Amino acid sequence: MHAEAAMANEHHHHVNTDATDVFGFWLYIMTDCILFACLFATFIVLNTTGMGAPTLKGHLNLHDILIESLFLLASNFTFCLAVLNLNKKNLLRLQGWLFVSFLLGASFVYMEVTEFFHLAKEGFRWDLNGQVSSFFTLVGTHGFHVSIGLLWILLMIVQMPILKMNDVAKRRMTYLGLFWNFLDIVWIFVFTIVYLTGAI
Repeated sequence: MHAEAAMANEHHHHVNTDATDVFGFWLYIMTDCILFACLFATFIVLNTTGMGAPTLKGHLNLHDILIESLFLLASNFTFCLAVLNLNKKNLLRLQGWLFVSFLLGASFVYMEVTEFFHLAKEGFRWDLNGQVSSFFTLVGTHGFHVSIGLLWILLMIVQMPILKMNDVAKRRMTYLGLFWNFLDIVWIFVFTIVYLTGAI
């Protein structure tokens, strides 16, 4: 009788913990949405005031930015393949696709950092005025989030053999997948509002 009560209490505690985890994660995503909404609003307002500040138009290389975007979007696809192998309990393929996702995401970050140095070398520096700094703050904040996601992917690669692809591993992969998808969605807005609009 006591054993059954203990098992019931443990199950109840487990359910409550899961519910708290889910609530906490979605709360984090919502705060990130607010953060990026504020950064987008700041960029749009500062870059439509007609103050005669340096514009992106003369400094953009849309070809490189398109390749950069494809790297990030492709990393999302390979992450989905990793999730499929998680469901099939194929550890080696799961780790392999996670590593490919890491390489693609790292390539995206490398190209973004290279772009920042290139812009600074041409005189489009973050310390010129608020309009230019709003660009670097918005794009850089997204790049920082991607870098955090890359560390998370490496952590999952290491943890998977330890967790034996159990329910905890699946839950963590689900959170990571939602986070990675969120960054892709934000990047689509960055590409459209910042780069495409800046090139016109």
